[in-house]
Amino acid sequence: MQPSATSPSVPVPVPGAGPRAASVRPSPWRVAILLARRFSEALCFGAPEANRDGYATGGCADGPSLPGGPHERGSAVVEFTFLGLLLMVPVVYFIITVGQIQGGSFAVVGAADQAVKVFVAQRDEPSGRAAAEQAAILAMADYGHPAENARVDVSCDPGDCMAAGSAVTVTVHLSVPLPFVPFGDALRLNASELNASATQIVGKFR
Repeated sequence: MQPSATSPSVPVPVPGAGPRAASVRPSPWRVAILLARRFSEALCFGAPEANRDGYATGGCADGPSLPGGPHERGSAVVEFTFLGLLLMVPVVYFIITVGQIQGGSFAVVGAADQAVKVFVAQRDEPSGRAAAEQAAILAMADYGHPAENARVDVSCDPGDCMAAGSAVTVTVHLSVPLPFVPFGDALRLNASELNASATQIVGKFR
């Protein structure tokens, strides 16, 4: 009796019973490399330089290399601090200058109003002018402006300033210097020239 030849068993595929494909999750380091490559391409508007292993080096093929590339090395903290100071110093200086100009505008308005009120309350024109200048100086000092930067002009319509019904106009001029400028008095570097006027009518009864 001859032995019967046995054929090797062939597995029959069963739908739904096959091995599941293992999900491959990229490593964070590979994701970071891909993001750096995309960011480099976006900045360079072209392909980034590649090293021997084929990874992006951070440089541009047709332009300057990015920080961290083979042609440039440094610290991001130092660069950020330097650029921050370079941008913040002019902005802070501009804000201080605008603040002084705004304070000077308030000063000339208040000084002119006080000076003309004091002027019309005096008995004669010389004492009125002296009192008006003193009032303007005090008003300027309240805002931190020295008297040498201000000038007071008095005009009357008609010419007799003490006549009843006359219109007395006091104009205060102020020079606002640039802040923190050495030898500012000698150089006469002013941020702005301000002036304000106020008018009062001389009454019949004083």
